[in-house]
Amino acid sequence: MSRSSARRGQVEPVAAIAAVFALGVGLTIYAGAVDDALPGTEPRNVAQPTLSAVEDAVETSGVIRPDRLSRVQSAAPAGRRLNVTLTAGDRRWTRGASPPESAQRASARVSIALGSGRVQPGRLTVRVW
Repeated sequence: MSRSSARRGQVEPVAAIAAVFALGVGLTIYAGAVDDALPGTEPRNVAQPTLSAVEDAVETSGVIRPDRLSRVQSAAPAGRRLNVTLTAGDRRWTRGASPPESAQRASARVSIALGSGRVQPGRLTVRVW
């Protein structure tokens, strides 16, 4: 046997650690993709993306306009019902049917235009079922 054949198949420790790390990362990514692709028992949370879509529909220059709430039904996910509530102080605007208790909910603090040059802090809440 030659002297070089005794070292055949050996790997430096740093290269072996890097290979094990790469394999672990690959398996983690694969498991996450499979988990997202398979149907689960827990319903997908659609309230948060719907909140973003509603904000886009009713917001002008960073301010929510209550008179634009009529546009929110187009933001409802396909096959789902939507309720949108906008509150500012003691004022309240609502669009959509009354939601059941099991409806998914998301809300965000927003600025609400109450008239020419009048802006007040408020809350935009969406419920999806």
